[in-house]
Formats: sequence, structure tokens, C-alpha cells
Amino acid sequence: MSSNKYILGINGLGRIGKLTLWNQVGRKFFSEIVINIGRNAGTKLEDIAYYIEKDSTYGSINRYLYGHKSKRLISDIDEKKNSFKIDGIPVTILKETRNPANIDWEAYGVNYVLDATGKFLDPSIPSDAKNGSLRGHLKGSVKKVIVSAPYKIKDKNLPWPEDSITIVMGVNENEYDPSKHNFISAASCTTTCLSHMLKPLLKALGSENVLGVTMCTIHAMTGSQQILDRLPKEGADDLRKNRSVMNNIILTSTGVSKTLHLIIPEMKNIGFIAESIRVPITTGSLIVLVVTFNNNKIDYTKEMINDIYRKYANVANNNYILYTEEQNVSSDIVGLLGPAVVIEGHDTYTLNSHTGVSQAVIHGWYDNEMGSFTNVLSDLILKIATS
Repeated sequence: MSSNKYILGINGLGRIGKLTLWNQVGRKFFSEIVINIGRNAGTKLEDIAYYIEKDSTYGSINRYLYGHKSKRLISDIDEKKNSFKIDGIPVTILKETRNPANIDWEAYGVNYVLDATGKFLDPSIPSDAKNGSLRGHLKGSVKKVIVSAPYKIKDKNLPWPEDSITIVMGVNENEYDPSKHNFISAASCTTTCLSHMLKPLLKALGSENVLGVTMCTIHAMTGSQQILDRLPKEGADDLRKNRSVMNNIILTSTGVSKTLHLIIPEMKNIGFIAESIRVPITTGSLIVLVVTFNNNKIDYTKEMINDIYRKYANVANNNYILYTEEQNVSSDIVGLLGPAVVIEGHDTYTLNSHTGVSQAVIHGWYDNEMGSFTNVLSDLILKIATS
């Protein structure tokens, strides 16, 4: 049981909200967790507990924490107080409102809030905005707000809020200033993986020697897609988002190019193209990274590129890069808790041409839900709570 008196609030109980809850219960840092779902769900509190307890991708929370011999971890379900315990950690469910400004975090002593709704992403919108704002959380007992997605500032003419920053643990966490930053975005699962693939290369070889970067993520399906084909909404311009996710490979967009330079500033001066292809699996994604170098008489070999990742994977306290020469498939990555990226060294390729440029192709696996993104996000939450 945690000896801390820190209390975590989670706004939203979708994939990231739920899996962050699992992760934080396992870490036992927060003494209590308060979850706002902003609406009624099911017919009783037991239904919400059931949703939290079981998962079609990762099994049950008790097996996740303690293995196949474990027993049920949810107990003391109290319908009147909307509360129960998970492995001894008190959890309270709030249902009254979705507007952050109206959530009574202070009544429960919440110190830190993770907004995992994907709805409140603009830190420039004032706290009293009619439709809600990220800034609505920051009041009373709440000290910091962490966002589980990239920021999206609608008014491009507004200056960037000085109290807002994007952080990926293991890449730019030293940029976080607790005296200045009240809103911290954890970027996205793909940006988290990609930034850990690029940072070692740029540091070892120099950003001045990189002419361009192209990335394609072969990405698992997400909850925003459709199970069956559906008529698009008025004004929808990407018709593929309304096609069945279960039996299609779907070209779509990724916001990595809008976020990456916030984490790795050198990327502002490097040409960058990012693409995404959704495939019908529940989790376990792959980045295919192509880097073009000005060779400057350097012979870029497979061994040279792989050795960079080997060295970074062996650095003390670096758990975010796992280098392997195994021949993995996507299911091998699912539930692999810890690494932001698994470098598939077996399939690194290089090409040195006579035109003065060279290329390297690097493959990086990531469990875009639990193992990679939610774990790195949870590390960020703890860093903020202890800074």
C-alpha cells in the first residue's frame, strides 16, 4: 500500500484512461485514484468495475499484476459512495459532468489530473469556456494537468502558452520546469516511439548530417474507427475513416509531424514526412523509419546503425530502448511493459550511393496501448508528482 498522500484524478475511462489506472494501481504510488466518467454507465457500479477488471486485449487486471495464479483484486464495492478498491487502492467514480471546470476534484483532494478524454487539447482556451477547457481542471487542490494526447491549438494566431509543454520521458524530460509548466502533454504513442528511434541517431551521427526523414507507422486500429461501414457525417472529408476497421487496410493521417519538433528541436531543420496505415489488429504497431544522410565519405552500414541502438539500450537507467535481433511479429510486443520502442536489428538496411547520400531503414515495434505508451505516460505522471 502506498504511504503517499498524493491523489490522482483521471478524466476519461477509454483505452488510455483504463490502462493508466491499471499501471498506477500496480505502482502503488498514489494513495487514492478518482476517475471522472461524466455520465452513468451500465445499471450499477459493478458494471463499471467489470469494465475496469477485464480487457479483451490484455486479459484481467489481476493477471496483469500477479500472473495466472492471482485472484480477483476488486473489492468493497459501495454503490452509495460510488467507490471500490483495486488491490487495496481506493477508487472513486464521478459521473456528474464532463466539463473540467465543473468537476469537483478538490472535494476528493486530487493533486494531479490526467485528462485522457482526447476532447480537451487546447491549452489556450480559458477555463470558463462554455464547452469546457483543459484549464478548467487547474483549481483548488489540483497542481498539474497531464494530457494523454498532443495539443491542438485552434487559433494559430495566439502565442504558445508559456505554462504548457510537451514531454516524452527519456527524450526531453529535463525541459520540464515545475515552477513554470502546469500543463504537460505526453504527445502520442507514435511520437513516443519515433522520438526514441531518432534521438540516438541524431546524437551519434549529428543532425547536420541528416538530410531527410520519412516515417510510416503500421498502426493497430483505434476506437475512433468504425466496425462496419457508416455514412460519413456532414463535412467529413476523409471517407476512409467510415469504412470497416475489421477487414481493411486503411490509409490515414498522423499528427507526428506537428509534434515531433516540440520534443526534438533539431527536427525543425530536417525534412520530414509521416504517414500512417491502420491494420485490423487491436494493438502492437510498427514504425518503418527511413533516414537519408549526407554521407561525407562515411560508410553507413547495418552494423554501424545497429551498434548505435545497442549502446543506447545498454546505457544505465535507459529502459526505453530495447534492441533485439529476434524475428518478432506484432503479437510478441503486446504487453511488453517498459520499452518505448523495440528495435528490430535483424531487419535494418543501409544503402550507400555514389550521389553523396546514404540511406538507412530501421524498424521499431511498439505496443501503442499498454506496454509502450501508457507505461511511458505513467512514468511522466510520477516524475511530475515527485518534482
